[in-house]
Amino acid sequence: MAAIYLLIAALIASSHALAAHGAGGGVPVAAAAPLPFPGDLAASGKLRTDPNATVPASMDFGNITAALPAAVLGQTYRHGPQISNVLELDVITGHGETVTCSKAVNSDLFDAVLGGLGQFGVITRARVAVEPAPARARWVRLVYADFAAFSADQERLVAARPDGSHGPWSYVEGAVYLAGRGLAVALKSSGGFFSDADAARVVALAAARNATAVYSIEATLNYAANATPSSVDAAVAAALGDLHFEAGFSFSRDVTYEEFLDRVYGEEEALEKAGLWRVPHPWLNLFVPGSRIADFDRGVFKGILQTATDIAGPLIIYPVNKSKWDAAMSAVTPEGEEEVFYVVSLLFSAVANDVAALEAQNRRILRFCDLAGIGYKAYLAHYDSRGDWVRHFGAKWDRFVQRKDKYDPKKLLSPGQDIFN
Repeated sequence: MAAIYLLIAALIASSHALAAHGAGGGVPVAAAAPLPFPGDLAASGKLRTDPNATVPASMDFGNITAALPAAVLGQTYRHGPQISNVLELDVITGHGETVTCSKAVNSDLFDAVLGGLGQFGVITRARVAVEPAPARARWVRLVYADFAAFSADQERLVAARPDGSHGPWSYVEGAVYLAGRGLAVALKSSGGFFSDADAARVVALAAARNATAVYSIEATLNYAANATPSSVDAAVAAALGDLHFEAGFSFSRDVTYEEFLDRVYGEEEALEKAGLWRVPHPWLNLFVPGSRIADFDRGVFKGILQTATDIAGPLIIYPVNKSKWDAAMSAVTPEGEEEVFYVVSLLFSAVANDVAALEAQNRRILRFCDLAGIGYKAYLAHYDSRGDWVRHFGAKWDRFVQRKDKYDPKKLLSPGQDIFN
């Protein structure tokens, strides 16, 4: 996971110095251009960019195999998933042929491969849109005791304006913290963002409100190196003005953009040193329709997970805009016409040798969603039966099968997912 993440962090570092070296040999170069430019991401981990471009528009960490199933992150509401920002691919199909494809050339293969779970070809090169990297970011976290206020504010932040543009926030995600004896620990493990005093205040808030969970919006407002502190303060204050977080529970840090990108890697290193990283991670990643996210909150965050003895790992939740996804591609989103759906990532770690219990808990969550009629879609799903895969792809299943027969008729690629076996 860290390979391309580290590469992208390196793209930001010393950008003015990099500009003097030119763009050859996979060396990234600083940008001064207003619109995204293409960059070639190779299986070797090199990113060859246009001389005026720096960082991929819609991702901040990942790798070429992990990124192109979809790559859903806090920038997705604005740019779409990573697959919506791919311009061209080189793909080795199940026929053993290397094919260059894009929306203009061999478009059916292009759409099949993006979000296609490795079923149609091996990607050896991806040309992705990149854009100028900001110098710094004002990184904020806003705390809520009420889920309705939390989700309404999240949706307000990601909503497009009438002209299709978005507000000043470049990145919007959110987290859930279960109240109880583990709340302070969970808060303090959030990348060191909350101090001991901050965590104590949030714990007291949860107790005062008799809340079984508290919620946090995480967002960044990026800015240029020549911006004055007062102008950034004013922009942030204006952007927070219409939000309904708990009074006095806005926390912020001012960091370089590279430091913001480094946040996940730093947490991974800390877990590694503590011996808590190289353990099973029975993660559950779901796309939940916006109209049902309150039901999910009541049934899962305020229900099933309240009976868990310990929760190790972040619980992430944030909305994205369906119109930013290309329906022609293989990736699936919740069916229907709703514009907003939520990314819910329950990133459990089996630190207590409890992987079987966590997997059983995941099954309970999915069963709850099924019984409640929540039309979720699993992200990076794994199913044991053909029927489950048919339900997963829904209206896209017939086209998925036709593309498999066209590009990998011998069923050589990614057989371990048991989609066609």
